[in-house]
Amino acid sequence: MPQRRKDVFIHGPQTILQFQMLQGPSALDRDKPLFRVRFTKFIVATVLLPLLGFFSCIFISLIFHFRESTATHCGVPNYLPSISASISLTPERYIWRFCIGLHSAPRFMIALAYLNFYRIHLSSRRIYLLLNYLNLIFSVLENVGLLLLTYVSSTETYKLHKNGFIMFICSALIHMMITCILWKMVKKYSVSPEDQTSYLWKTRLCAFSVICCLFALYFYVRHNKYCEPGIYTFFAFFEYLVVLSNMAFHWTAYWDFGNKEVMIATPPEDKRF
Repeated sequence: MPQRRKDVFIHGPQTILQFQMLQGPSALDRDKPLFRVRFTKFIVATVLLPLLGFFSCIFISLIFHFRESTATHCGVPNYLPSISASISLTPERYIWRFCIGLHSAPRFMIALAYLNFYRIHLSSRRIYLLLNYLNLIFSVLENVGLLLLTYVSSTETYKLHKNGFIMFICSALIHMMITCILWKMVKKYSVSPEDQTSYLWKTRLCAFSVICCLFALYFYVRHNKYCEPGIYTFFAFFEYLVVLSNMAFHWTAYWDFGNKEVMIATPPEDKRF
């Protein structure tokens, strides 16, 4: 805040003394938050980034790079690009890397927010503490795997890209399952309609993601074994559903932290170090 000039006069019998005083911002102004946003808006922005990147990459691949993105190792007809094939092309790779890189930092913060959320809402029994920390670990591994498969394309180092993809899928599914177990307990001690809705959608999306993942694995193995026309298209389609259901699962945080805010502010005097 710009400093204001204030003149103070002391009147005496013979003289008037004038002092120049610079008045700085009040303590109340200093303690105002520097940054403040509703957690719901924060969640929506975090999920929209990979969603925008996903649809942009698939659309560009289908319109401008159809032959390259749908090519298979055995040369059979294919009509949809896999995500790995799509994000290995240009400019798709840069769009995907920008969106995933920008959304990754909030994802780590949300993982830590859930760690404290479960500490508050669940009992201190050892089994729930263990599940809480496992949930954090797999949430972090999911994000790391996503970053790895994003920044190492299948055309650069296929083995590393493949390992990143496996890490992402396995960690995501385990994270979903542990989350559903934890939320089953949260639901028991909560009468909030938001908590009930969140648990319902988490379980649905978890089951849907597991089913789609099994179908994708089946069509991937079948394609590599028999090289039938169009089978890789089914794999790509179910791969899309796995990724989209994963995004939707993370979006359920909208209900979990609906009354919370993300804030950068000066801590109270008794909490300063």
